[in-house]
Amino acid sequence: MMTKLNDLIAVANKLRAPGGCPWDAEQDHNSLTKYLLEEAYELIDAIESGKREDILEELGDVLYQVVFHSDLAASGSLGEPFDIQDVAELSAQKMIGRHPHVFGSAEELEKYAAKTGDDVMLNWDAHKQREKPERSSVLDGIPQALPALALADKVIGKAEKIGLLDADAPGPFSVTSEAELGAILLAIVSSGKSAGFDSERALRGAVRELQVEIREVELADANDAGVIGLPAEL
Repeated sequence: MMTKLNDLIAVANKLRAPGGCPWDAEQDHNSLTKYLLEEAYELIDAIESGKREDILEELGDVLYQVVFHSDLAASGSLGEPFDIQDVAELSAQKMIGRHPHVFGSAEELEKYAAKTGDDVMLNWDAHKQREKPERSSVLDGIPQALPALALADKVIGKAEKIGLLDADAPGPFSVTSEAELGAILLAIVSSGKSAGFDSERALRGAVRELQVEIREVELADANDAGVIGLPAEL
């Protein structure tokens, strides 16, 4: 059943092997990063277009990036070798661990029973924390290289989780649709551009300040509790 995927793995391996493609052979994880980003954005474009053929093609391009990086790692590029089978195994373990309401013991199935996506998200951070107990902040693991809007959305969500922001409070703007929100954002960017400001940089700076506030709240809570770590409810 995995024949086609195995064929793709073999193609990537042959391209990088002696006698294969010189360009492929010259690449490393860092040089491939920009292509991974490009392919991910092209997939997003395809999804937004809703065209089956485009989505099929772009999913393949993203998949090939995973296969390529895995083939590099299998050659020892990152120290102890691993291959795409190891990647798949770790990913499966992670998904199983994060879904005890599906894969858990009878006790876990009862404890984490979920009927809606919101029910699942109530325990999501706790499941992730079990994977990485060394993390001491709800911000740990958020990629700071995210585009500013995506980063802002992530950080605001974390601020709501620790009670720094009220998720149920009305926002400063009354927005009734995504189209209206888009128009407001576009107007803000246009106003910033007219004034000579970089909207991406401006938002990134504001998000950095919010992250400082989050860490201050976490530190204060930890000091009050006499421990350092994530809030118990997370």
